[in-house]
Amino acid sequence: MKFIDEALIEVHAGNGGDGMASFRREKFIPRGGPDGGDGGRGGSIYAIADGNINTLIDYRYARIHRAKNGEKGQGSDCYGRGAEDIELRMPVGTVIADAETGELLADLNHHQQRALIAKGGKGGIGNLHFKSSTNRAPRQFTRGEEGENRKLKLELKVLADVGLLGMPNAGKSTLIRAVSAAKPKVADYPFTTLHPNLGVVRANMNRSFVIADIPGLIEGAAEGAGLGHQFLRHLARTRLLLHLIDVAPLDEDADPVTDARAIVAELRKYDEALYKKPRWLVLNKIDLLPEEMREKTTKDIVRRLRWKGRVFAISAISGNGCPVLVQEIMRHLESLAPDRHAAIDTSVDSPASISV
Repeated sequence: MKFIDEALIEVHAGNGGDGMASFRREKFIPRGGPDGGDGGRGGSIYAIADGNINTLIDYRYARIHRAKNGEKGQGSDCYGRGAEDIELRMPVGTVIADAETGELLADLNHHQQRALIAKGGKGGIGNLHFKSSTNRAPRQFTRGEEGENRKLKLELKVLADVGLLGMPNAGKSTLIRAVSAAKPKVADYPFTTLHPNLGVVRANMNRSFVIADIPGLIEGAAEGAGLGHQFLRHLARTRLLLHLIDVAPLDEDADPVTDARAIVAELRKYDEALYKKPRWLVLNKIDLLPEEMREKTTKDIVRRLRWKGRVFAISAISGNGCPVLVQEIMRHLESLAPDRHAAIDTSVDSPASISV
């Protein structure tokens, strides 16, 4: 199954049924009067957030969704039957917008959230409602209203507390494997990550957070170069970004500082709000440096970047420095929202990943 995070669909709510103009005609009742009932309402279409779904692939192929029309009103004071509503189940984190106007219709950010995306038409009124002392034989009735028709853009933004930034092969996938149960692909060539991965990181038995790994960024990503620009939206909901830097790149001509500046520039081009999110610097692969060179190299990178924020030196492959990083992230997130991470469902202790 592919990971799909965008889709365009059409939704057509049902039309309301027409009202009925009818008169009661029974033996021994010469003046029965009007008895036309109302039409039934058309079916509406709702979006439901479902935590068990992690991709929009169903809507890549099923693009048109129609609700049924309401039934017409009948004689003998019988109303038309209303049509059933349709529920479209979507991943938690889906943003629904009108494809033509750009109007935001719904942001499904928690499980079982329900949002109306196309309202069914009201049923028409039968002549039963038009009778009066001066209008004893009304022939008026109204038609049912049309249901809403919309073209919608679905955009999935994964829900994570912490996002990983970095060049290809900076060690993002290795870090998420080291600190969580997720098992993204790891290899010694660039762009091994082709889709976002989520992992649940447990600081202890009762405290945890979610970390997101997206494909690596390269210079020009905001204009479409590489893969990361397609998935930067998945960092929009994070509250902390970890900028991973490979302190011992395989390419001797590569400059970690130049690469780091390029990523920050791409982040700013893509979204100013994303650029302003809190970022910590994580210097990875320190195990590949000679021990006597580690402190000098890390200080040199921080000095050249003119970095004023927090800095961590780790080795994701060996786990060196990772426990300290996890605890500091946990403390930071709890300082922002003390109760948010206190009781996360233990059912997510198994490998957690949206890569499918």
